[in-house]
Amino acid sequence: MSPFRTLAWALAPLILTAASLCAPAARALSAETAASDPRAIEIADQVMTALGGRERWDRLPGLRWSFESAVNDTVKSSRRHAWDKHGGWHRVEGVNRAGMPYLMIERLDGSGGMAWMNHNAIEGDSLSKLMKRAKSLWTNDTYWMLMPYKLRDPGVTLQYDGEATENGGTYDKLALSFDRVGETPGDHYWVYVNRASHRIEKWEFVLEGDQPPAEVWTWEGWEQHDGLWFPTAHRQGNHTLYTRNVETVSAFKPGEFRSP
Repeated sequence: MSPFRTLAWALAPLILTAASLCAPAARALSAETAASDPRAIEIADQVMTALGGRERWDRLPGLRWSFESAVNDTVKSSRRHAWDKHGGWHRVEGVNRAGMPYLMIERLDGSGGMAWMNHNAIEGDSLSKLMKRAKSLWTNDTYWMLMPYKLRDPGVTLQYDGEATENGGTYDKLALSFDRVGETPGDHYWVYVNRASHRIEKWEFVLEGDQPPAEVWTWEGWEQHDGLWFPTAHRQGNHTLYTRNVETVSAFKPGEFRSP
């Protein structure tokens, strides 16, 4: 995963290529690596139950949400996503740094897609580049919101990393590493699970090629939609990443993944 090498991230789009978020389909339980710790797996299952449960998550047809980065109260960038979870389609739209509106629609298996820049259809090599960009935005923005649902994905190694006490709460610390999956399998994460609520409230990470200390961000502003819980904010100092305006979708609009 590569979110931001310096705090200059706030002025440009984030690319967080999480190793464990590689495909749109729901994952089977017990998919993590054989090296995973049984205690860590048990805690991951408690997290999923607190989120609303594996069965409810697997049934969900899709989501829409906005990903925004802000410094203090000023939003620096914003984009809107739609994900057809069962059909494998992704749509992302926003305005780039040059002030031009963009829309990218992609098949998450890489089999095709469409894009418009400043309302003009894009083709050829430029389209291929935009499809790679769309996939990077997908990987980044979904992991910031959906990582708790993906603790037991294929290729993820979960280890119990001890107990932590902070601000009067007790947390179980899970260490995540990755076995030859994703664009940056050398990334490492530590997630803090509140022992009372089974909710993730913080994560730390050291990205492939980086050295400690780890980046530290909160997971907060949890909202419930159709019985499932989603975070809406992550904070580090005066920087905030929002994953908000969440909509659970039972049926997408006609043409939502075919045209502007």
